[in-house]
Amino acid sequence: MRDYSAQQAGQPPVPSQRQYRYYDLILGAYVCILLCSNLIGPAKVSTITLPVVGDVTFMAGVLFFPLSYIFGDILTEVYGYARDRRCVWAGFGALAFASLMAWVIVTLPPAAEWLDKQPAVEAIFGNTPRIIAASIIAFWCGSFVNSYVLAKMKLWSQGRWLWTRTIGSTLCGEAVDSALFYSIAFLGSWSYQLLFTVMLTQYVLKTSWEIIITPITYRVVAALKRVENEDYYDRGTDFTPFSLKT
Repeated sequence: MRDYSAQQAGQPPVPSQRQYRYYDLILGAYVCILLCSNLIGPAKVSTITLPVVGDVTFMAGVLFFPLSYIFGDILTEVYGYARDRRCVWAGFGALAFASLMAWVIVTLPPAAEWLDKQPAVEAIFGNTPRIIAASIIAFWCGSFVNSYVLAKMKLWSQGRWLWTRTIGSTLCGEAVDSALFYSIAFLGSWSYQLLFTVMLTQYVLKTSWEIIITPITYRVVAALKRVENEDYYDRGTDFTPFSLKT
């Protein structure tokens, strides 16, 4: 198994230029989840009743958006920060393009036989520019925080205690994501109490996903490291988010 900590003293690691068996497939799944969470998720707000807790109201996207952070953990843990950075930029581009296309579709004048359906199209795809901007900015910042924290924690822990860095990085990344999204999207239009309540609820739900799915994350990471013959340590990595270099 490759370990890029084993380089000449004082020399930064040299990233592998070889092809991986599953990296492209994981990238595609990652982008798919992002698109679903931003195009399908906001279309419905749901309320469920939980024992002891009572009624919990949340946007449906919370059911699968946290999976993007799990994918980010897996990508950084196995392939390194730089390759996860490419995935984040791919997701950013996909979200920006999908948002533009959604705006175009909503803006196009409907045919006469479609007039009665136009309100439904607007309700599902007609997010305001403020919400779209909040979603994309929050995703970009939160994802890079998640990847950076995990990569650094892997160095500090010398590759031990995977659960501490998958959960720890998600706690940091989701905190940034939730704080930015709800502040940019709803500050001034929601009361402070409502804003804080929804932000906290979403944050707890998202991070709980990470904790619940940790055993699966362990299995996926172990399988990928074995199959790809890769276990990347980000020694000497340039952690700027403004690059596509691997």
